[in-house]
Amino acid sequence: MKKVIFILLTLLLSQTVTGQIRRNRSLNQIPQTNREPTASEIAKRERQIEERKAEFLNNFLSTLEADNFQKEIIKQYLNSYFEKKLVLLKGKYAHSVEREAVIKQLDDSHFKDLEELISKSDMEKIKGLIKGEFDEDDVKKKRKKNKKRKKDKN
Repeated sequence: MKKVIFILLTLLLSQTVTGQIRRNRSLNQIPQTNREPTASEIAKRERQIEERKAEFLNNFLSTLEADNFQKEIIKQYLNSYFEKKLVLLKGKYAHSVEREAVIKQLDDSHFKDLEELISKSDMEKIKGLIKGEFDEDDVKKKRKKNKKRKKDKN
């Protein structure tokens, strides 16, 4: 009797082990493509990035209290900031501390001229954007909510 139970448990255990081994092998057989992207794919991706960047900036600018002229100036400053930061991030530094120091210096100095032109609340929002505190989803939700309210009023 003990031998029969032992054999059944061994068979059951071996079935689960082989099932797991088969599943792991099938997961590892995902075809991978290691080819270089073509020029058209690179151009398409860059175009998508630019469109996404423009959408992001427009969503951010809609939260500011500035007039259209000030918003255009802010947009130009933000575009130049992102370009400079991208160059700094792609640059080669001996240590990550050097890169962080250069980026911090860029963060502190890039918007100095802009502080005189816009309100303090807008400047705080820009600093929050730089630090990564801007939540674009909230802006989209508020916009959607406002559209729904206007639609319900009509």
